[in-house]
Amino acid sequence: MNSRFSGGFKFEPAIAYFSMEIGVDPDVPTYSGGLGVLAGDTLKACADLRLPVVGLTLLYRKGFFRQEITAKGEQVEKEVHWDPAEKLKLLPNKIVLHEIRGRDVLVQGWLYSYIGDSGGETPIIFLDTDLEGNSPEDRQLTATLYSGDREWRLKQEIVLGIGGVKFLRALGINDIQTYHMNEGHSALLTLELLRECKKMALETWDEDATWDIEKVKDLCVFTTHTPVAAGHDSFPWDMVERTLDTGLSLKVLKNVAGEDRLNMTFLGLNLSRFANGVAKVHGDVSQKMYPGYQIDFITNGIHTYTWVQEPFRKLFDKYAPLWAKDPSAP
Repeated sequence: MNSRFSGGFKFEPAIAYFSMEIGVDPDVPTYSGGLGVLAGDTLKACADLRLPVVGLTLLYRKGFFRQEITAKGEQVEKEVHWDPAEKLKLLPNKIVLHEIRGRDVLVQGWLYSYIGDSGGETPIIFLDTDLEGNSPEDRQLTATLYSGDREWRLKQEIVLGIGGVKFLRALGINDIQTYHMNEGHSALLTLELLRECKKMALETWDEDATWDIEKVKDLCVFTTHTPVAAGHDSFPWDMVERTLDTGLSLKVLKNVAGEDRLNMTFLGLNLSRFANGVAKVHGDVSQKMYPGYQIDFITNGIHTYTWVQEPFRKLFDKYAPLWAKDPSAP
C-alpha cells in the first residue's frame, strides 16, 4: 500500500467510479433518478463483491427537489435541505482548483462508507465547494443538481472531473488502475490525467510536445446512458476558453473533444479503452450514434438486497439460494 495513502479506508482503491449523481441512501438526497440510482446500486454491488472501488460525486446541499402531488394532480417542487454532517464524515483534506475562471476554488470532501452484505466496503467521496474563502458564486457550485446555465454546468463538471482526480491525489491515492466515467459529466478527468502524464514526462510543457493519449486510454472506461443528443453535454469553445484553464492548447483539446464544441461524450470515447451502453438495444443505438467508435453493452442491473424486502429475501433464500448472486441460476 502507498505509504502516503490517508483516506482512512480499509484498502487503497484500484478503481475510481465517477458519477454526477449517486443514490446510495435516501437520507443523502444528491440524486434525481435512474442515473443516480444505478450508480448507487453499482457501488453497493462492488461492496458485496469486495472490489477495491471508490466512488466520486458532488455534494448537493439542496439536493434535487422533493415532489408533492396536489389534490388536483399537479406536481409541486419543494427544495430539499439536509445536513451532510448527519450522514457523512468531513475529510480533513482540501484541494485548490485553479482551473475555473482563473480563480482559486477550494474543494473539500465528505465520506460515506457503504458496508455490503459480505462485509466489504465501498467509500464514496462527495465533493463540496461551500467553504469560507470561496466567492459566493463558487460556494454555490455544488448546491443543487442539474440547475443553472451551461457555464454553471461546465463549472460543476470541472469540480467533478478535474477536482475528483486532484482530491484522490490529496488522499495519497496515486495508483488507480481504472477510472470509470458514468456518463460524460466526469469526462474532464481525462484532461487532468493527460496533464499528469505530461508532468511525469517533461519538466516543461510546450504545445508541440507529444501528449500520452494512449496511456490515458489504458486507464479509462466510459459508460453512456442517454440515446438522444440532448443527453450528451457539449460546450462552445469560447465558453470553454473563458471558463476552463487546463494548460492544454486549443489544438490538443479539439483533437480529443470535437472540432466544433467540447463534446463530453466524444472526450470520454476518445480517451477510453472500453465503452459501453446499458442494454443490448441501447448499445446498438449508441453504436449508430457514434459510428466511428466501438461501443459494447452491459445490461443495467439492480442491487437486489436494496430492492427486495426481508420476507421475500427469506422466501428466495429458501427456494433459490443463488438468487442474489447469480440471476441466471434456477
